[in-house]
Amino acid sequence: MFSPVLILLSSFLCHAIVAGRTRVCPFAGILENGAVRYTTFEYPNMISFACNTGFYLNGTSSSQCTEEGKWSPELPVCAAITCPPPPVPKFATLHVHKPSVGNNSLYRDTAVFECLPKYAMFGNNTITCTAHGNWTELPECREVKCPFPTRPDNGFVNYPAKQVLTYKDKATYGCHDTYNLDGPEEVECTKMGNWSAQPSCKASCKLSVKKATVLYQGERVKLQEKFKDGMKHGEKVSFFCKNKEKKCSYTEEAQCIDGTIEIPKCFKEHSSLAFWKTDASDVKPC
Repeated sequence: MFSPVLILLSSFLCHAIVAGRTRVCPFAGILENGAVRYTTFEYPNMISFACNTGFYLNGTSSSQCTEEGKWSPELPVCAAITCPPPPVPKFATLHVHKPSVGNNSLYRDTAVFECLPKYAMFGNNTITCTAHGNWTELPECREVKCPFPTRPDNGFVNYPAKQVLTYKDKATYGCHDTYNLDGPEEVECTKMGNWSAQPSCKASCKLSVKKATVLYQGERVKLQEKFKDGMKHGEKVSFFCKNKEKKCSYTEEAQCIDGTIEIPKCFKEHSSLAFWKTDASDVKPC
């Protein structure tokens, strides 16, 4: 029988021997494309591993320094996450795609699609390889038809001689003499199945005023010269009016709207016979 004192002494000596044989494992503080968490590399400490986004751990997530001074299990590596070749949506073509690893793509690589003619794209035309090894949502290519455009009153419209008008087909508009186009000259069949605009033809304005100096686009012009053929729909001019009390002038705007223009009531047409009177356009501004 061993005495308690001998048992305690034996245990102490054992610990002392182990302490004297402390093992240090090889440096493992760097993991390419990842990170290592550690305190020391001495027995029996543990270290853990994590990979950057776009990479995955090929091996263990943690390792321990053994009494023999080796890591167990063996240290892992961070391998790149890849996506398979992108699937191509129906009625689409792969417009831009450059594989990074053979036929596969790496995290954040992209692929760009285009729809075939008469098909419109719904969704993002660009997909991306994700950190999960798959592609973001594919777009969809749908056939889109537009109704035949209607001819505007006092004008005309031209469009392709086809049985069906489809996405991105174009139509051009024009107006008869003395009428002006309100809207773009060219319109396009949109992905929503309608036309990008509906132009119309508006009448020009005949001016009842025979003589006046007006402001047009910030410049003084003679009304009878600038608009001798009438004022187009949408055009604006500013007439000069007199403030008799303050003996100064101010302006009021008038706009041609589909053949009608309202001359400001304050405007008085200057008569060449009344040579002693000063025209409002020559009076100092208020």
